[in-house]
Amino acid sequence: MQRLPPAGLRVAALLLAGLIAAAPATGEAASRRQPKKAAEPAPAPPPQPGGAPTLAARSWMLVDVSSGQILASAEADRRVDPASLTKLMTARLVFGALADGKLQAAQRPPVSQAAWKAIGSRMFVDPARPATVEELMQGMIVQSGNDASIVLAEAVSGSEAAFAEQMNREAQRLGLVNTRFANATGLPDPQHYSTARDLAVLASRLIADHPQHYPLYGRKDYTYNGIRQLNRNRLLFIDPSVDGLKTGHTEAAGWCLIASARRDQGGVLERRLLSVVLGAASDSARAVESQRLLNWGFQSTEAVRLFARGQPAGSYRVWKGTAAEVKAGFETDVIVSAPRGQAGALKAEVERVQPLTAPIVRGQRVGTLRVTLGEQIIVERPLVALDAVAPAGLIGRAWDTIRLWMER
Repeated sequence: MQRLPPAGLRVAALLLAGLIAAAPATGEAASRRQPKKAAEPAPAPPPQPGGAPTLAARSWMLVDVSSGQILASAEADRRVDPASLTKLMTARLVFGALADGKLQAAQRPPVSQAAWKAIGSRMFVDPARPATVEELMQGMIVQSGNDASIVLAEAVSGSEAAFAEQMNREAQRLGLVNTRFANATGLPDPQHYSTARDLAVLASRLIADHPQHYPLYGRKDYTYNGIRQLNRNRLLFIDPSVDGLKTGHTEAAGWCLIASARRDQGGVLERRLLSVVLGAASDSARAVESQRLLNWGFQSTEAVRLFARGQPAGSYRVWKGTAAEVKAGFETDVIVSAPRGQAGALKAEVERVQPLTAPIVRGQRVGTLRVTLGEQIIVERPLVALDAVAPAGLIGRAWDTIRLWMER
């Protein structure tokens, strides 16, 4: 095990890289009114462990999307009615169908009776003049249209029931172990549920996997069929750093909001935080509690970029290969979040695969980076080969076999 000493916020990457390299080888009611500015947050209740505020909600979670770390949570695995947050999965499958060529943005899917008569929030599709897929996506995302969601579901899978099965297969693939979907809209159903943790994963993956469509979640309004409707995410109107994501409300679910904000950290690093607040008491309460959680995250924690994607983090001994060493690094940026002022207390260790023998393919895991704060492991990342190493000839492999035997 290779131990790396603490590093400060601005020099962490340089110290860490140098030391490693030196080592041996639903249905919300529609509203046409301008959202009112959310009331100023009341004084925070007594803090929970770690200093995060306690929110007036059934469950919640704050994630640093940049590092993948959970910064704070409460009742994160409690099953709840996700209401219109369901439409994040609906959108994900629609985005995937567009990428695969199964749907076209200019395509005009027919409007079924089920879609036309959908209850709850609507974009008011007209069976006599079907909307394009592009219009339907905006109606589903900005206006939270249940009718748009059903039209899109039927266009992708033939029926909403078949689409729900596809939603569940995708949930399983993403590792959403406490999520089940019964429809594409989020209308209540006993077999329709999720959790704050699963919804945070779903939202984070949607941001990462479909960046070309993500700007739709920042639209403040959309007009279709002569009807202008405002995005129900109040934070879009009061916090310029917020650029998404989705609201939800049913009587069973309460008032829910997944919000994402991107702020510059002193010109050093741009961070994205994602808050999931489920079961607040009102429309304004979900906005206030989400804002409080996001502000706490940005103000109370800071991020360090230890390595950039593809940056060599060291060279490691290779046995039985045409090269004696292989450079290793990471497939994504290694960013670590820590309580503000404690970045210098971070410690990093690399556990290498030993012995490392050829053949080695590019991207093969050759070790594990663990970053700790005190006794807590806060980040683990696979260390991978940045180059390929072919096997040596017969004599070279035989000689290294003898040397390995002698070292044991």
